Amino acid sequence: MASSAVSDVGAWGMNVISSVGIIMANKQLMSANGYAFTFATSLTGFHFAVTALVGMISNATGFSASKHVPLWELLWFSIVANMSITGMNLSLMLNSVGFYQISKLSMIPVVCVMEWILHSKQFTNRVKMSVVVVVIGVGVCTVTDVKVNAKGFVCACIAVVSTSLQQISIGSLQKKYSIGSFELLSKTAPIQAGSLLVLGPIIDYYLSGNLILEYKLTSGAMLFILLSCCLAVFCNVSQYLCIGRFSAVSFQVLGHMKTVCVLTLGWLLFDSELTFKNIMGMGVAVIGMVIYSWAVEGEKQVQQALTPHAKNSLTEEEIRLLKEGLEFETTHVIVKDIELGQSKE
Repeated sequence: MASSAVSDVGAWGMNVISSVGIIMANKQLMSANGYAFTFATSLTGFHFAVTALVGMISNATGFSASKHVPLWELLWFSIVANMSITGMNLSLMLNSVGFYQISKLSMIPVVCVMEWILHSKQFTNRVKMSVVVVVIGVGVCTVTDVKVNAKGFVCACIAVVSTSLQQISIGSLQKKYSIGSFELLSKTAPIQAGSLLVLGPIIDYYLSGNLILEYKLTSGAMLFILLSCCLAVFCNVSQYLCIGRFSAVSFQVLGHMKTVCVLTLGWLLFDSELTFKNIMGMGVAVIGMVIYSWAVEGEKQVQQALTPHAKNSLTEEEIRLLKEGLEFETTHVIVKDIELGQSKE
C-alpha cells in the first residue's frame, strides 16, 4: 500500500516538474526575447521522435516488453492526439488568450460527460463541487480579455473534444490490452512523430508565416531544443502513467495545478506581472484541488469498505454451490453403487 502511494506521488511529481520545466524551456526557446523558434508543431514532432527513439532503445535492451495492440487502434489514437495538438495551436492563434484559457477549462466537464457516455462512470457531488471550485479559481487567475470568432470557436471545439478523447483513450487502451504506460507510448510515439514531422512545417507556416528551413539555428537554440525534447520524454511518460493510475479527470485537475506553478515561476523567473486577482484565483484553485483530493480519497475508502462485503457474499455463494455440488456427487455415487450391486446380483 505504501509502495503504491509512493509510486503515485512519483508519477504526479514527474508530470508536474517535467511539464512546468518544458513550458519554461519553450518560453525561452520560442519567445521574441529568447531564440524566436516559432515552430510549435514541428517542435512537438521532435519531442515524439526522441520519445520513440527512447522506446526503441528500451525494447531492444529488454527494459520494456512490446505487447500487441492492433494497428488500426494505434492509428486512430495518433490521429486524435495530432488533432488535439493542431487544434490547440490553431485555437491559440485564432482566439484571444482569454477564450483559449476558457476552452482549456472546459475540458474537465467535457471529460466528465464523455466518461459518463463512454464508460457509464458516475461522479459524486463532492467531486463535482471540487471540479467547479478548481475551474473558477483557474478562470479568475488566467482569463482576461475574451474574444472569439467562428473559425476560432470551431478549432477550440475540435481541440477540446480531441484532447478529452485522447486522455480517456490512454486509460482505456492500457486496460483493454493490459499494456503498461511506457509500452503504449512506445507504440504511438513513432506514428505521431512521423506525421507531425511531415505536417508540422506546413501547419507552422500557416500559423507563423515562417519556414522552419529558413530558421538560423544557433548553439543556444539547439541546446534548448534538446532540453525541451528530453523534458518531453518525461512529460509524455508521466502523462500516460498518471492517466493509467488515476483517471482523465484527475489528470485535468493536475493540469490546473501546473497552471498555478507556471504563473508563479513566470513571476519569479521572467518578471511576469502577478496581480491580486491572480493570487486570489490561485488560492481558490489550490483549495479546489485539496477538496478534490479529499473527495477522491473518500471514494476510495467507500470502495474499500464495500469490497470485503462483496467478497464475503461471493464466498458464501461459492460455499453454497460447493455444498450442492458435493451433495449431488454423493447422491450420484450412491446411485451408481446401488446399480453396480444390483448388476452383480
